Amino acid sequence: MKTTMMKVALGALLAVTLVGQAKVAILNTQKALLDTAEIKKAQADLEAKYRPRTDDLKRLDSELVDIQNRLNAGAGKLTPQVEGDLNAQGTRKQREMQRKQEDLQADVERDRQEILLKASQRMQEVVKKLSDEKGYDVVFDVANTVHFKPALEITTEATAAYDKAHPVAK
Repeated sequence: MKTTMMKVALGALLAVTLVGQAKVAILNTQKALLDTAEIKKAQADLEAKYRPRTDDLKRLDSELVDIQNRLNAGAGKLTPQVEGDLNAQGTRKQREMQRKQEDLQADVERDRQEILLKASQRMQEVVKKLSDEKGYDVVFDVANTVHFKPALEITTEATAAYDKAHPVAK
């Protein structure tokens, strides 16, 4: 996939070069996206949204530590019934914690992917507009570029243009 993308990009660059001097820019798409006010706000919103569930996981972890400490402190002193009850409680809590962790991770990942997809599409529109305004013939992503002069990089401009085009409500 990357090889095909590189061939297409090199072909486009060669075609532009044959016609005239190409105006090229380099973009760190990931950095440009992550530096936008929208993504920063979305990250804070996700943390707030899932804080009660992470707090619940911390509580469960604390309860597991407490059960383990009780078992360790009572080693050899607890009745088989009490030791069995504590072990059963610990097993139930571990299962509950694992399920909750997996559910939380899946929900966060789903929300994160949705946010990044929307922002990526918007960033592409912003970069196209910026490219048209600046007269760039081709814009390469830094991830697919072996070497470039730092003066060619437009990442900061793209982030600023994105923030201007998609302001975040305070």
